Amino acid sequence: MSLGTVLLDLSHTVENGMITYKGLPAPLICDFLSREASKACYSPGTEFQIGRIDMVANTGTYLDSPFHRYSGGKDLAQLALEALAHLDGVVVRVSEGRAVGREAFRNVAVRGRAVLVATGWDRHWRTDAYFDGHPFLTRDAAEHLAGAGAALVGIDSYNIDDTADGSRPVHSILLGSEIPICEHLCNLHALPDRGFRFTAAPVKVSGMGTFPVRAFAAVEAQCSTG
Repeated sequence: MSLGTVLLDLSHTVENGMITYKGLPAPLICDFLSREASKACYSPGTEFQIGRIDMVANTGTYLDSPFHRYSGGKDLAQLALEALAHLDGVVVRVSEGRAVGREAFRNVAVRGRAVLVATGWDRHWRTDAYFDGHPFLTRDAAEHLAGAGAALVGIDSYNIDDTADGSRPVHSILLGSEIPICEHLCNLHALPDRGFRFTAAPVKVSGMGTFPVRAFAAVEAQCSTG
Protein backbone atom coordinates (compact mmCIF):
# COMPACT_ATOMS: atom_id res chain seq x y z
CA MET A 1 0.00 0.00 0.00
CA SER A 2 1.32 3.44 -0.92
CA LEU A 3 1.88 5.90 1.92
CA GLY A 4 2.32 8.87 -0.40
CA THR A 5 5.23 10.49 -2.19
CA VAL A 6 8.60 11.02 -0.50
CA LEU A 7 10.98 13.62 -1.96
CA LEU A 8 14.69 12.76 -1.74
CA ASP A 9 17.22 15.56 -2.16
CA LEU A 10 20.04 14.56 -4.52
CA SER A 11 21.93 17.86 -4.62
CA HIS A 12 24.83 19.34 -2.66
CA THR A 13 24.36 22.56 -0.69
CA VAL A 14 26.09 25.57 -2.28
CA GLU A 15 28.18 27.25 0.41
CA ASN A 16 30.39 30.31 0.49
CA GLY A 17 34.00 29.43 -0.38
CA MET A 18 33.44 25.83 -1.43
CA ILE A 19 35.28 24.37 -4.43
CA THR A 20 33.27 22.22 -6.82
CA TYR A 21 35.79 21.87 -9.64
CA LYS A 22 39.53 22.24 -9.21
CA GLY A 23 40.78 25.43 -10.89
CA LEU A 24 37.42 27.20 -10.86
CA PRO A 25 36.69 29.90 -8.28
CA ALA A 26 34.54 29.27 -5.24
CA PRO A 27 31.23 31.09 -4.87
CA LEU A 28 31.09 34.31 -2.88
CA ILE A 29 27.83 34.56 -0.94
CA CYS A 30 27.12 37.79 0.91
CA ASP A 31 24.55 40.52 1.56
CA PHE A 32 23.72 42.99 -1.16
CA LEU A 33 21.38 44.64 1.33
CA SER A 34 21.73 43.57 4.95
CA ARG A 35 18.83 43.53 7.40
CA GLU A 36 20.47 46.28 9.41
CA ALA A 37 20.94 48.52 6.37
CA SER A 38 17.41 47.82 5.14
CA LYS A 39 15.90 49.44 8.25
CA ALA A 40 16.55 52.85 6.69
CA CYS A 41 14.33 51.94 3.72
CA TYR A 42 11.21 50.69 5.49
CA SER A 43 8.87 51.45 8.34
CA PRO A 44 10.00 50.75 11.93
CA GLY A 45 10.00 47.04 12.63
CA THR A 46 10.20 46.08 8.95
CA GLU A 47 13.45 44.72 7.52
CA PHE A 48 14.60 42.56 4.61
CA GLN A 49 17.72 40.83 3.38
CA ILE A 50 18.72 40.81 -0.29
CA GLY A 51 21.50 38.33 -0.93
CA ARG A 52 24.20 38.30 -3.56
CA ILE A 53 26.09 35.37 -5.01
CA ASP A 54 29.04 35.61 -7.40
CA MET A 55 29.90 32.24 -8.92
CA VAL A 56 30.77 30.35 -12.05
CA ALA A 57 28.00 28.22 -13.52
CA ASN A 58 29.77 24.94 -12.67
CA THR A 59 29.03 25.14 -8.95
CA GLY A 60 27.46 22.52 -6.72
CA THR A 61 25.15 20.01 -8.38
CA TYR A 62 24.60 21.35 -11.89
CA LEU A 63 23.05 20.54 -15.24
CA ASP A 64 24.78 20.80 -18.62
CA SER A 65 22.70 21.71 -21.67
CA PRO A 66 23.92 21.19 -25.26
CA PHE A 67 25.08 24.83 -25.41
CA HIS A 68 27.75 24.00 -22.81
CA ARG A 69 29.55 21.98 -25.49
CA TYR A 70 28.16 23.29 -28.79
CA SER A 71 27.68 26.92 -29.80
CA GLY A 72 24.54 26.04 -31.75
CA GLY A 73 23.10 23.78 -29.07
CA LYS A 74 20.12 24.55 -26.87
CA ASP A 75 20.92 26.77 -23.90
CA LEU A 76 19.27 26.57 -20.49
CA ALA A 77 16.32 28.71 -21.53
CA GLN A 78 15.64 26.55 -24.57
CA LEU A 79 15.39 23.26 -22.71
CA ALA A 80 11.82 22.03 -22.42
CA LEU A 81 10.57 21.34 -18.92
CA GLU A 82 9.65 17.86 -20.11
CA ALA A 83 13.38 17.21 -20.56
CA LEU A 84 14.19 18.18 -16.97
CA ALA A 85 11.26 17.43 -14.68
CA HIS A 86 9.30 14.39 -13.51
CA LEU A 87 11.38 11.99 -15.60
CA ASP A 88 11.03 8.27 -15.06
CA GLY A 89 14.32 7.34 -13.39
CA VAL A 90 16.62 4.37 -13.10
CA VAL A 91 19.76 3.94 -10.99
CA VAL A 92 22.77 2.01 -12.28
CA ARG A 93 25.08 1.07 -9.40
CA VAL A 94 28.80 0.53 -9.99
CA SER A 95 31.32 -0.37 -7.32
CA GLU A 96 34.53 -1.44 -9.03
CA GLY A 97 37.01 0.42 -11.21
CA ARG A 98 36.98 3.96 -12.52
CA ALA A 99 35.78 3.47 -16.09
CA VAL A 100 32.07 2.67 -16.39
CA GLY A 101 31.54 1.03 -19.76
CA ARG A 102 28.65 -0.11 -21.92
CA GLU A 103 28.32 -3.38 -20.01
CA ALA A 104 27.03 -1.56 -16.91
CA PHE A 105 23.88 -0.64 -18.86
CA ARG A 106 23.48 -3.87 -20.82
CA ASN A 107 20.29 -5.08 -19.14
CA VAL A 108 18.89 -1.67 -18.20
CA ALA A 109 15.91 -0.14 -20.01
CA VAL A 110 17.02 3.48 -20.45
CA ARG A 111 14.76 4.82 -23.23
CA GLY A 112 13.01 7.99 -22.12
CA ARG A 113 14.50 7.74 -18.65
CA ALA A 114 16.86 9.72 -16.44
CA VAL A 115 19.79 7.33 -16.00
CA LEU A 116 21.60 8.02 -12.72
CA VAL A 117 25.00 6.39 -12.22
CA ALA A 118 25.66 5.73 -8.54
CA THR A 119 29.38 5.33 -7.79
CA GLY A 120 29.44 6.47 -4.17
CA TRP A 121 32.02 9.12 -5.02
CA ASP A 122 29.90 11.78 -3.30
CA ARG A 123 31.33 10.47 -0.02
CA HIS A 124 34.47 12.51 -0.86
CA TRP A 125 32.58 15.82 -1.34
CA ARG A 126 34.43 18.81 0.19
CA THR A 127 37.68 16.82 0.47
CA ASP A 128 40.79 16.79 -1.72
CA ALA A 129 40.06 13.17 -2.62
CA TYR A 130 37.00 14.29 -4.60
CA PHE A 131 39.12 15.85 -7.37
CA ASP A 132 41.33 12.94 -8.38
CA GLY A 133 40.74 9.35 -9.44
CA HIS A 134 36.99 9.76 -9.87
CA PRO A 135 34.73 7.27 -11.70
CA PHE A 136 33.57 8.27 -15.20
CA LEU A 137 31.69 6.93 -18.21
CA THR A 138 33.52 5.68 -21.27
CA ARG A 139 32.91 6.67 -24.87
CA ASP A 140 31.20 3.38 -25.62
CA ALA A 141 28.89 3.84 -22.61
CA ALA A 142 27.88 7.27 -23.93
CA GLU A 143 27.31 5.87 -27.41
CA HIS A 144 25.13 3.13 -25.96
CA LEU A 145 23.07 5.56 -23.83
CA ALA A 146 22.57 7.94 -26.74
CA GLY A 147 21.64 5.15 -29.12
CA ALA A 148 19.27 3.56 -26.59
CA GLY A 149 17.39 6.84 -26.11
CA ALA A 150 18.26 7.96 -22.57
CA ALA A 151 16.50 11.22 -21.69
CA LEU A 152 19.10 12.52 -19.20
CA VAL A 153 22.26 11.08 -17.67
CA GLY A 154 23.55 11.92 -14.20
CA ILE A 155 26.44 10.87 -12.00
CA ASP A 156 27.48 11.38 -8.36
CA SER A 157 31.09 11.97 -9.38
CA TYR A 158 33.49 14.83 -10.14
CA ASN A 159 32.97 14.58 -13.89
CA ILE A 160 31.06 12.28 -16.20
CA ASP A 161 34.17 12.23 -18.42
CA ASP A 162 37.72 11.19 -17.69
CA THR A 163 39.30 14.61 -17.10
CA ALA A 164 42.58 13.32 -18.59
CA ASP A 165 40.82 13.13 -21.98
CA GLY A 166 40.63 16.63 -23.40
CA SER A 167 38.17 15.61 -26.09
CA ARG A 168 35.50 14.97 -23.43
CA PRO A 169 33.79 12.20 -25.44
CA VAL A 170 30.86 11.65 -23.05
CA HIS A 171 29.90 15.33 -22.98
CA SER A 172 30.35 15.49 -26.74
CA ILE A 173 28.19 12.45 -27.48
CA LEU A 174 25.39 13.02 -24.98
CA LEU A 175 25.05 16.78 -25.45
CA GLY A 176 25.37 16.30 -29.20
CA SER A 177 22.31 14.06 -28.93
CA GLU A 178 20.49 16.71 -26.83
CA ILE A 179 20.71 14.58 -23.69
CA PRO A 180 21.28 16.84 -20.65
CA ILE A 181 23.94 15.84 -18.13
CA CYS A 182 23.68 16.29 -14.36
CA GLU A 183 26.98 16.10 -12.45
CA HIS A 184 27.90 16.14 -8.73
CA LEU A 185 24.74 14.37 -7.62
CA CYS A 186 24.59 12.88 -4.14
CA ASN A 187 22.55 10.48 -1.99
CA LEU A 188 21.86 8.11 -4.88
CA HIS A 189 22.28 5.24 -2.41
CA ALA A 190 18.91 6.27 -0.92
CA LEU A 191 17.05 5.68 -4.19
CA PRO A 192 15.43 2.45 -5.35
CA ASP A 193 16.83 1.09 -8.60
CA ARG A 194 13.66 2.19 -10.42
CA GLY A 195 10.15 3.39 -9.75
CA PHE A 196 10.88 7.04 -9.06
CA ARG A 197 10.63 10.39 -10.82
CA PHE A 198 13.69 12.63 -11.22
CA THR A 199 13.83 16.42 -11.55
CA ALA A 200 16.84 18.69 -12.15
CA ALA A 201 15.62 22.06 -13.42
CA PRO A 202 18.04 25.02 -13.58
CA VAL A 203 17.19 28.70 -13.74
CA LYS A 204 15.86 29.68 -17.18
CA VAL A 205 18.90 31.68 -18.34
CA SER A 206 19.49 32.61 -21.97
CA GLY A 207 23.01 32.31 -23.36
CA MET A 208 24.31 29.90 -20.71
CA GLY A 209 24.86 26.18 -20.95
CA THR A 210 25.32 25.16 -17.31
CA PHE A 211 23.73 26.13 -13.99
CA PRO A 212 23.20 24.66 -10.50
CA VAL A 213 20.02 22.69 -9.86
CA ARG A 214 18.05 21.41 -6.89
CA ALA A 215 17.99 17.80 -8.05
CA PHE A 216 15.50 15.53 -6.36
CA ALA A 217 13.55 12.31 -6.78
CA ALA A 218 9.92 11.60 -6.01
CA VAL A 219 9.49 8.08 -4.62
CA GLU A 220 6.26 6.39 -3.68
CA ALA A 221 6.61 5.19 -0.09
CA GLN A 222 5.20 1.72 0.54
CA CYS A 223 4.23 0.00 3.75
CA SER A 224 4.82 -3.70 4.25
CA THR A 225 2.00 -6.03 5.21
CA GLY A 226 1.97 -9.25 7.10
